Amino acid sequence: MLTTIIRKTLRVPTSTGAAGDGRAEARQLDAVLVQVGFKASKELLDHIAGLARPGAYTRLIVDAVRALVGDDVQHNPYFKDFPHAVPDTVEFWADCIRDALTQKVPDFHEIGRGNLLALPRYGTLQHTYEEMLAAHDELLPSVKGHLTTLRLGGTLEEETHRLYLDLATSPTPLGEADLEVLAELAEQIPELPESVPMRENRAVINAARMARDLPMAVDTVTDVLRVACQASGGDVTLVEPTRFRSFRRPERRALLAALDEVVRANPGKLGDVRQRREQWKRLGERLHAHEFGQWPHAQDVFAVARGDKTARSFAGRLEMAFQDNDIRRAIEVLTSAPGLLLRTVDRLLRNTNEPELVVEAVSTAAPEASGRVLCSLLEHLENRGTPDAARVFASRKRRAWIADDDREPLDSDAVAAITAVLEDELVRRLPAVSELTVAPEAFDVVLPLSGNASEDGFGVLPRGSRMVLKGELLRFFTYWRQEKECTDYDLSAVLLNEDLDYKDHVSWTNYHSDGAVYSGDLTEAEEGATEFIDIPADAVHAKYVVPEVNIFSGESFDDVAESMFGFMARDLDQLGKPFEPSTVRARSAMRGSGRVAVPVIFERCEEGWVATWLHLYLRGVSWGNRVERHHDALRAITSAVLARKYFTVGRLAALMRRKSSSDGQRLHIDLTNVDQLDKLLEA
Repeated sequence: MLTTIIRKTLRVPTSTGAAGDGRAEARQLDAVLVQVGFKASKELLDHIAGLARPGAYTRLIVDAVRALVGDDVQHNPYFKDFPHAVPDTVEFWADCIRDALTQKVPDFHEIGRGNLLALPRYGTLQHTYEEMLAAHDELLPSVKGHLTTLRLGGTLEEETHRLYLDLATSPTPLGEADLEVLAELAEQIPELPESVPMRENRAVINAARMARDLPMAVDTVTDVLRVACQASGGDVTLVEPTRFRSFRRPERRALLAALDEVVRANPGKLGDVRQRREQWKRLGERLHAHEFGQWPHAQDVFAVARGDKTARSFAGRLEMAFQDNDIRRAIEVLTSAPGLLLRTVDRLLRNTNEPELVVEAVSTAAPEASGRVLCSLLEHLENRGTPDAARVFASRKRRAWIADDDREPLDSDAVAAITAVLEDELVRRLPAVSELTVAPEAFDVVLPLSGNASEDGFGVLPRGSRMVLKGELLRFFTYWRQEKECTDYDLSAVLLNEDLDYKDHVSWTNYHSDGAVYSGDLTEAEEGATEFIDIPADAVHAKYVVPEVNIFSGESFDDVAESMFGFMARDLDQLGKPFEPSTVRARSAMRGSGRVAVPVIFERCEEGWVATWLHLYLRGVSWGNRVERHHDALRAITSAVLARKYFTVGRLAALMRRKSSSDGQRLHIDLTNVDQLDKLLEA
């Protein structure tokens, strides 16, 4: 758990070791951390210096930060001298063919058909990791080096409890990785926080409590369904169907009793059942509700799922109002669901000649809705003045799809009025500040409204966030390790000009372009494989560089044992090996639905490059994905994301300054506390 806490919080729990003289180990730790791009705070170094035998403790710290930047695995490129001595693509292929002829390979007919995998030298490392290291000089230090600070936290018990509460009470949806951490913590900590805003978080906690035969907190039938999914190892978000396990009799009683209580208190909640009736049918087969006659209202749930009982849903009543073009009735239906009303504002405005009705409804609903919904609607309205170049949608698994924007712009007066209502409500909730400062690197960070717009990792920011990279050389990489079957991932990059027109690409089919260099194609990863692409700022003239990770064959991003994408920034004279942990600016996991990952966009600027996070996946094809197939999709995504106005930390700071007060609190916003800003909006 100590490494998890360091990874999630950059705080190091205190050691319970005996007191003594650990000054030498503290100095050693400080030196090692710098090599990985970190530094220890004075308090942390003093704590280690006061321990008698801190060796095991400091090793755990180093292991945790090395894993954060991806330095816990070996990164060995195909060409050991990369970025030097990388041959021309066709020249290299021809050399591989000559080698195959010399060896008289038995499947030469496959070579004649253009199958590069039939070439013995192709796709397989021809050198050891140690040989690669010997080919590179040491990294020279740079005054531009970026160091991340590790701070001393409380005891392990205190930090564990703090992380549990931070995740459990998050007012925004957690990503998959954070939900897994919350589940692990909930098994250790039986506490049910007073407020758990997100339904998925509540289900994770309830499932852990049910396993301990503790009471659950549910208030909808869907809450109970989520608990059953979580307890079965399924998808608590209900996006993917869950194969329910056999439940113990106490668990069946707990789930049925909870259902009975919810429906008895409000029979109208049966209307939610039909939306997921197939899942309810499968769950009913496992719970044997007919055996528990003392809970008739729970039996009604499964009767509705089977179609033996009718219950009109909330969504059904709303759709009938829209079909009848009765916006007044639609607003009346939505009044009982303030959050849904705000999420339906665009549709209401598009279907009414009385926009003032919608403005009035928003004024009533805004105080009851979550801050996340208020900010989301503000961002949405700011982008509805003119049609987008393209509309990019993303599922909860970050699968992207693209559509034309054929919507008519919304009524500008209504948009202005609703915007004013939302901003006033946010200002009312925000704390008064006497002094507010925002670190430059945090200003363009998108407020984390959902964990599904990001990935687990180091230095990772929500979709749309911008990060300035200083340095003469941009290098990005992908690493993967297959689980069961031979798996070939391919790192590529599309080069676009100022008008987002395609210029060229770098990939396994084109090792060089306009100064950019590809490290070579690896086609299996039983022990892990890494591919790199170098973008020297003084040689590459493209305005935009869009990296892409294609699954050519084998396991998906969700099925491989491990996969990551990251990027580094360094100066040309720093030398060093291909992967230098101290130069890593970000390292993101790749876990998503689709066969093509598009993690980020790099845009040339005066200082170097600006990275704009995407965290998107394209469907691709089952075999043979190549960058040449996706030019149009990448151009559309780049255009849409760069043109979109996001709700950033800078926008929130402007609202906070409207509530300045001499006796208010002093607040500094940087990358260490951005993820806590959403809680200010729920105060």
